[in-house]
Amino acid sequence: MPPKGKHIFGLVKVGERGQIVIPKKAREIFNICPGDSLLVLGDEAQGIAIMKNENFLQFAQEIFNAQEYKEEDE
Repeated sequence: MPPKGKHIFGLVKVGERGQIVIPKKAREIFNICPGDSLLVLGDEAQGIAIMKNENFLQFAQEIFNAQEYKEEDE
């Protein structure tokens, strides 16, 4: 049994046009719907990560807000 929150969704094949299909279970767990924008991140040593663009933007905004808060304290 994998640790809580960790998943193995199985294998996907890359098509001729470089496309993959995100397994249904992964789409359900991460609430990925048709039309969603996904951000593809890569690290040559670690591999590829895919995340919803809206989650990345929220994370970036939180970093920006934290920096502003830190500058106000100085």
